[in-house]
Amino acid sequence: MNFNINQLKELPNVAKEIISNFHQKIILFDGEMGAGKTTLIKEIIHQMGSEDETSSPTFSIVNEYETQMGKVFHFDLYRIKSEEEAMDFGIEEYLDSGNYCFIEWPDKIKNLLPTSYHTVKIVAEENQRTIIFV
Repeated sequence: MNFNINQLKELPNVAKEIISNFHQKIILFDGEMGAGKTTLIKEIIHQMGSEDETSSPTFSIVNEYETQMGKVFHFDLYRIKSEEEAMDFGIEEYLDSGNYCFIEWPDKIKNLLPTSYHTVKIVAEENQRTIIFV
């Protein structure tokens, strides 16, 4: 399913629609730097019923949130240099935990990913974002 976003105020409805179509708990977020991956993830976590303050895990690599739908682990893998580094911080335990895992820059761990997951691709073009949910 595709969504075209022209204004941030449209994001809550897109987040709700994406959540209603979750069939997997591993969700990969793909898009260029600055496309809006973290912004969308924050809105999805909010729409999942979290009261937690959300922020980018760029420096911590993973943030944990409690939501009404269960625990969410939000990963920003931009800074990791190898799959071995991801294994060192326990990525496999997170992926096998049964909790939601939202992963930015999933190409950094492509060989560690399970066979089933959703992908959210964000394409940024001037003042519009196209969000593709698979």
